[in-house]
Amino acid sequence: MEGGAYGAGKAGGAFDPYTLVRQPHTILRVVSWVFSIVVFGSIVNEGYLNSPSEGEEFCIYNQNPNACSYGVAVGVLAFLTCLLYLALDVYFPQISSVKDRKKAVLSDIGVSAFWAFLWFVGFCFLANQWQVSKPKDNPLNEGTDAARAAIAFSFFSIFTWAGQAVLAFQRYQIGADSALFSQDYMDPSQDSSMPYAPYVEPTTGPDPASMGGTYQQPATAFDTEPQGYQSQGY
Repeated sequence: MEGGAYGAGKAGGAFDPYTLVRQPHTILRVVSWVFSIVVFGSIVNEGYLNSPSEGEEFCIYNQNPNACSYGVAVGVLAFLTCLLYLALDVYFPQISSVKDRKKAVLSDIGVSAFWAFLWFVGFCFLANQWQVSKPKDNPLNEGTDAARAAIAFSFFSIFTWAGQAVLAFQRYQIGADSALFSQDYMDPSQDSSMPYAPYVEPTTGPDPASMGGTYQQPATAFDTEPQGYQSQGY
């Protein structure tokens, strides 16, 4: 599809980085990528505390290892997913098949909505475990800023991924209304099925009678048939 439905350029066209970075869904992907780094980075660096009595590490979220594991797993996987779809945004203008472009947009809708749901679950899970955490488990308040940051950016990620799903759905609707969605599109410059123009015989042409004129045989320079004997006087 062309730029309005699917982004930068025409199918089979050249990659334009300036156009790519100005697209709303690309901007949201980059923002989501940064948010995922904040979430799993905060938990990995400061989400585990050392127990002074037992000498073992425990999760800052109510000593629940599942909370830290979930936050790290969702953050890392969201980080990789953002990179995957950023690469797809770069490659998307090169896709000439309408079916493949349609599948890419549909996958964007499903994956973005799924990640919005995962971030919603993560936000509720982390916020709940943080709320029920006991102050005596962390008397020095170590890592509290990082724990709150992970919760806050989990909440923000819900809207960035939901926004990606909405934008992808809008792109799908625009593509569905386009004529290019009903047939395979091939860039003429890349179609190798007809490398040369068809050959037309020189004698083939329109019927002179159908062009409104009267066809007359042109006079030849040498007429082999005599037009009559002309006597000469002596």
